[in-house]
Amino acid sequence: MSFEPDYQHLMDAAWNRPAKRLPLYEHLVNAGTMEKVLGKEFPAGDLSDADVARNMQLHCAFYRQMGYDTVSFECCVGAIMPGSGALGGHKPGAVHTMEDMRKYPWDEIPDLYFARYGRWFDAFRAALPPGMKGVGGVGNGVFECVQDIVGYEQLCLIKVDDPDLYHALFAKVGEMLHTIWSRFLPQFGDAFCVLRMGDDLGFKSETLLSHDDIRTHILPQYRRVVDAVHQHGKPFLLHSCGNLFGVMDDIISIAGIDAKHSNEDIIAPFPVWVERYGDRIGNFGGVDTDDVCRMKLPDLRAHVHDILNKVSGHGGIAFSTGNSIPDYVPLDGYLTMVDAVRSWRGE
Repeated sequence: MSFEPDYQHLMDAAWNRPAKRLPLYEHLVNAGTMEKVLGKEFPAGDLSDADVARNMQLHCAFYRQMGYDTVSFECCVGAIMPGSGALGGHKPGAVHTMEDMRKYPWDEIPDLYFARYGRWFDAFRAALPPGMKGVGGVGNGVFECVQDIVGYEQLCLIKVDDPDLYHALFAKVGEMLHTIWSRFLPQFGDAFCVLRMGDDLGFKSETLLSHDDIRTHILPQYRRVVDAVHQHGKPFLLHSCGNLFGVMDDIISIAGIDAKHSNEDIIAPFPVWVERYGDRIGNFGGVDTDDVCRMKLPDLRAHVHDILNKVSGHGGIAFSTGNSIPDYVPLDGYLTMVDAVRSWRGE
């Protein structure tokens, strides 16, 4: 059967409506996997505008070729925040004291963001194939941005040593993100059908901050962004790894999210998330990324079909790995997972 993409399928899933065709989704796919599938290399290095356009054309072509209705794409705030890198690069934090926070160039960050990424979003919009729109937007969430300029360990010390600074950091980052999103939505929101934020709040057994701190300092800041997205008539997807069961009801009620992505079997298989929350939000996810890496291909295909049979008919579902496709995921495992979904939906 010929495949014609229709972003409405994934948008329906995000609004927690059963889609007419089960949509595939992936939080991200590494460039190396895309290049192997396409048989073409992405431009790299010091990129011209033509290189950026070519990059986005290949990026979108990959999702179209693989049977997705949407293209996942975001540009992250952390990378352009002055003094960032404490989260992923294990660098010393830029903010240690209240004086550091007052001197930090918060007001410059929105302009830095659009100066760096504006041409990428323009090229993304121009490259979208007919019937497709994006899922993504402004990458990084409140917790990740705070960690990126403070560091997780330092943040825990600040909580004890300077509670006023601890509170102020989340409030200031929330204000900054709301400012960026408020510019992004009218400028580039038309290229996206679902807007998302990635903010990993937990690990396999608990959240990284206390439940009360998440309720008090993080979720109200999420709500500001979610409300802005809703004002533009779009659903909001939260990607967050970890055992969030202790705060999931609050994430839904306080933050007002429409859909959630990320599952790891050691926490709970995907059907458990669907059973618990499928009557309230859309659920994106499916097979544990580790299974895509380790399972024999016939077993993986059967496992995907088993998951689909268990979650079918339970609200809005989009199928993906429970996390993403980093470069260590075997290509044949990824292709088998995608083909299993496409065969299940009759292609």
